[in-house]
Amino acid sequence: MPEMLTEAERALAERTRRFAIEMLLPLAEKDEDPGSKRTRVIEASKDAGFFAMTQPRAFGGSEAGALDLTIVRDELGSFNTPLAGAVFGPGPGVLGGADNALKETHLEPLLEGRMRGSFGFTEPDDAPAPTTAVADGDDWLVNGQKSYVTGGADADFINTLVQIPDAGPAMLVIDTDAPGVTLSRTFSSLDGSHHAAFEFQDVRVPGHHLIGKPGEGMPRAMQQIGDTRLAFAANAVGTLRWLDAFLVDHLKKPDRTGNPRGDKEGVRLRYSEIRMKAFAARSMVYRTARLAQAVDNIRNEGMACKIFTTELLGEAVDTGIQLVGGGALVVGHPLEALYRQVRSLRLAEGASDVLRLNLARGALELDKGRI
Repeated sequence: MPEMLTEAERALAERTRRFAIEMLLPLAEKDEDPGSKRTRVIEASKDAGFFAMTQPRAFGGSEAGALDLTIVRDELGSFNTPLAGAVFGPGPGVLGGADNALKETHLEPLLEGRMRGSFGFTEPDDAPAPTTAVADGDDWLVNGQKSYVTGGADADFINTLVQIPDAGPAMLVIDTDAPGVTLSRTFSSLDGSHHAAFEFQDVRVPGHHLIGKPGEGMPRAMQQIGDTRLAFAANAVGTLRWLDAFLVDHLKKPDRTGNPRGDKEGVRLRYSEIRMKAFAARSMVYRTARLAQAVDNIRNEGMACKIFTTELLGEAVDTGIQLVGGGALVVGHPLEALYRQVRSLRLAEGASDVLRLNLARGALELDKGRI
């Protein structure tokens, strides 16, 4: 269904392609500090109207619909440049549910780029107990640990899932410079992303830093995770387009015999499998984006898209390396870098098998959702 775009949607796709060609690709080639590159992309993206697409109108954003966001992410993915990650501004995340002073102290600076937030959901495997928050007068006292806080080392605050005794899970905003907050370690994943682990020891957090009510934490946390699944899928199908173009160029070139590499029947069978599945993946992502645009519930479709597209991308890159040969495993080769990057996608925002179980549970036990 990508071919069923309106004139305005096709213009958005073309504008995105021009931005990637004229801004992102040339900048990626420059020997320049990564932070400086990111800043330049952000400023250019603001001027081009992309930065505010993920931000609410109430805070000056354009609050683009799911289909427009899918179009832009698909196009950016087709250029396979790491600078694409700086094109969109930060969304409100769980802070979108803040209805008090947090709007002024944290949400507004976050959306303007003056503060950086992170998300603390996972305890380390050896944590003795979940992170807890206990009422103490008008404040909360927080104790516990969080790991895999992506971007946490540079964050000003952490949207943290805590357990409130006798009330259940809650989302609490914890400033990283608060007394008792310790950045215990930083580490990197296979894909190059950076994470942090934190410890909280009698951290005093103002009472109004609670988002929503006690007991609402898990649905709020899962909504933030769920909202990104369609984004992952759109990025994945865009990257599949880049991979397809890369392989076409490679397979048309001559091998040692002077014949095109793609003349071999076995090579063609493997390549056609990628092409066929990529068509199915892109179709399902655009269909799901249209459902989301209609303010429909896409919980099941979002999970299905995320599973199918990220697993397909991993499979396709692996096949691509097989078709290109050993040179594709040399550090610095585009497929070597992509191979490392895509593996994490099958775990991020819900591991594939966990999401599969959720899809089955919705149909077999809850009688909810549809595909």
